Amino acid sequence: MKLQYRKYGETGPAVVILHGFLGSSDNWHGVAKALSFDCTVYTLDQRNHGRSPHSAHFTYPDMVADLIEFLDDVGLKSVVLLGHSMGGKTAMFAATSHPERIWKLIVADMGVKRYSENPAEILDVLRQLPVEKQATRREADALLAQKISDLAVRQLLLKNLARKRDGRFFWRIPLQTLRAVSQNILIALPDDARFEGPVLFIRGEKSPYIRDEDVPEIRQRFPKMSLKTIPNAGHWLHVEAFDAFVQAVHRFIFEN
Repeated sequence: MKLQYRKYGETGPAVVILHGFLGSSDNWHGVAKALSFDCTVYTLDQRNHGRSPHSAHFTYPDMVADLIEFLDDVGLKSVVLLGHSMGGKTAMFAATSHPERIWKLIVADMGVKRYSENPAEILDVLRQLPVEKQATRREADALLAQKISDLAVRQLLLKNLARKRDGRFFWRIPLQTLRAVSQNILIALPDDARFEGPVLFIRGEKSPYIRDEDVPEIRQRFPKMSLKTIPNAGHWLHVEAFDAFVQAVHRFIFEN
């Protein structure tokens, strides 16, 4: 599957960024731009997200295959791979199955364990909203705010709104397809998965996604891992603590 992507910069190590569930490459414009002064950065739309093609097949092996096809098409032999949330799990699957393609791995706020939350709930909220009747994004946000109070989450979701030729809004992502396969993103990394290269896990201090008790299990699969905790940040740490996040990523890329 040919993924939609954006490129930033022309020099330095290649960095590929994978967004989270219901996100897109647009969410990472600021981070990519900040890194592009001394890196060549690619932000991808994973399948069923952003402007990439849709498919009923939506598993981590599917998304890894898309990533490897992208690397081959662009001519990238080995990259720094950065993934957030679902994108972080995709990145872990990629590193453990294709270690020769990953120079360094950065995982933002995602562990190796199985998660229990139900992604179908938020998809049901989006499916039930009459966005086609809203005249502006502000109106759509006000409608969404009745169900979702977190502004950062709403801003992420509203990136998926697009307009038809007649001016009416629609959800660019395939909500029904994603609902049918959403449980696939919750799975754990296999017990025998292992990556021997350098890995940085970055977590938000206020986020529950990587707890202290999760670290030994992560280290079993990534023995050269280090862990960075960003104070006062939650799951959307690259937005809530932008400067600290970029600094941590940059330092890891260029350290010996």
